[in-house]
Amino acid sequence: MTEPEAPREIAAIDIGSNSFHMVVARVVGQSLQIISRHKQRVHLASGLDAQQNLDQAAIQRGLNCLAMFAERLQGFPPENVRIAATYTLRQARNAHVFLKRAEALIPYSIEIIPGTEEARLIYLGVAHTQPDNGRKLVVDIGGGSTELVIGEGFHPLIAYSKHMGCVSYNKLFFPKGKISSKRMAAAQLAAQQKMESIANTYMRAGWQTAIGSSGTIKAIREVLIGMGHQDGVITPERLALLIEAMLKVKQADELDLPGLTDDRKPVFAAGVAILSAVFKSLDIEEMIFSDGALREGLLYEMEDRFRFSDIRVRTATAMAEQYNVDLAQATRVKETAEMLYSQIEPQPGLAKTDLATLLGWGAQLHEVGLSISYPGFHRHSAYLLRHSTMPGFNLEQQTVLATLVRYQRKSLKLEEMPELSIYKRKHLYPLIRTLRLAVALNGQRSDSPLPPITVEANKEEWRLILPEGWEADNRLLAADLRQEQEYWQKAGWQLHLSESPLLIA
Repeated sequence: MTEPEAPREIAAIDIGSNSFHMVVARVVGQSLQIISRHKQRVHLASGLDAQQNLDQAAIQRGLNCLAMFAERLQGFPPENVRIAATYTLRQARNAHVFLKRAEALIPYSIEIIPGTEEARLIYLGVAHTQPDNGRKLVVDIGGGSTELVIGEGFHPLIAYSKHMGCVSYNKLFFPKGKISSKRMAAAQLAAQQKMESIANTYMRAGWQTAIGSSGTIKAIREVLIGMGHQDGVITPERLALLIEAMLKVKQADELDLPGLTDDRKPVFAAGVAILSAVFKSLDIEEMIFSDGALREGLLYEMEDRFRFSDIRVRTATAMAEQYNVDLAQATRVKETAEMLYSQIEPQPGLAKTDLATLLGWGAQLHEVGLSISYPGFHRHSAYLLRHSTMPGFNLEQQTVLATLVRYQRKSLKLEEMPELSIYKRKHLYPLIRTLRLAVALNGQRSDSPLPPITVEANKEEWRLILPEGWEADNRLLAADLRQEQEYWQKAGWQLHLSESPLLIA
């Protein structure tokens, strides 16, 4: 009798600005059973200097924490672990140093996610762990940023990330732990100014329930319970009483509030200032707390991969529509690229499979920049893909898409390629070559199917084998391929063209 298969275990790590969190879950039927949670206060954001570089002490604190988490994840396959980094690594100019050193300690990719993607995943985590109570406003105050989302069911409708967090605001308004009514008012005003640009949009959309998530709001809730508000509901009146109690001391380490832990004291005033400003800006009457947040969102999306794929499909489709992409041409290029890549990578590993998927998205969106202008449209396409809000894609994936379309045509200035952390540059070169050939082969924008084509790849030396007599019948396209040969040669690559009677249909 065969033993039943062990339940799948998955893990998510949230590399936050203040704390690192890891949650491990077991997939049981149609639900996730949380089996362990781990949290380490790292204070990563406090290591950012004026030039937005992380200092060595902060980097080491983060690496020590990841090394500890790695012990719990021994034996987990890569597809069962997701690690997302948020505001501080988004901001850090030397984030690549941290990521490079982390590679030696934890054998899983670290995704630096955009603020709007962080907001979407937070919403997903809350939606999966809260009873459905109509349209929800979700607020999550982190160490470096605050995410605000309105959604229904599992679908976010409006999502923003604002550059205000308890660590960054603590540095700005409560340096060295100094607390005063003047400092509190300045922090509240700054947060309200950040909220100005989105407040009307949120108020018009409306919501039935306001929900807070993550450490700052959890800490505020616990203090309110300690002060006698047993239901833990946060209201403007209770926040005002909390601020009044806080202003009785001059230093953060003097805060003596029931339920407030020592490690939360340094950033507590800043968190309260931000939340009170959000309440005032959005006229929130009451807020409840949810245990679900970013890491739960990562977990549920990992198990429910079709939702992740569906989001990327919707993102790419919406972007193609927004920039009036010629869908027939995009499909031709995509199909050609996938046909060629399947020949050079017949059995790709996990990383290359993901890159093959990105090649498809890049091909689908390679002409988004045409809506700006034809000259240099590949550069316009790259800019849009790098800087647009693209739900479902992390920052590295957007960088890969932008890189692919940037190098789809014209000269190959490979020295201008951006730094990557999850993928390696050498893995992108075959994708760039593939997309360039797919674009060139479909340069006539014809509905007529391409003839059978074979590609043979030996590192930087590729051979494109076309049917016998093809060049004589396709002189314009042949001239484009000869030009392509010159571009490759200048980049140190080789493209050979040959004809074979074996390929005659």
